[in-house]
Amino acid sequence: MDDAQPHEMIPAQPGFRLARGVARMLIGMGHAPLCEFVPSGGLRVDVISVAPSGEIWIVECKSCRADFTCDRKWQGYLDWCDRFFWATDCDFPVELLPEGSGLIVADAYGAELSRMAPAAKLAAARRARVLRDIARTAACRLVRSTDPQAFPDVI
Repeated sequence: MDDAQPHEMIPAQPGFRLARGVARMLIGMGHAPLCEFVPSGGLRVDVISVAPSGEIWIVECKSCRADFTCDRKWQGYLDWCDRFFWATDCDFPVELLPEGSGLIVADAYGAELSRMAPAAKLAAARRARVLRDIARTAACRLVRSTDPQAFPDVI
């Protein structure tokens, strides 16, 4: 019997490493996270997650001060979730982050919820659209993982 462990795939980019740890934490909380999701044209969130309660959380991963200061799109993400969080590593200067958002401290192996984000409930029509789009994106990615040629120009 072969006792070798499968090679662990750890992303090289710091933001992707944070997203991996965040996704692990969210799964542990019973969430269904999806990385690299486009809720609307011109927006791409690092992690969107459906909580067991049905809440939609967005987590924006920031690996350094420059990554945060050059990002001007994050406020557009607020219209697509019930709760908004920042994910940083333990060395990030958290005093830069705006008030009124959650905080998750992460690395490539896991994360810890440091500050819960306040709730701002989505309208029913927006929630239905986001949930539908999350489901479609996740389903297509799953098919693509076993059949990469299934839809080469979509999602």
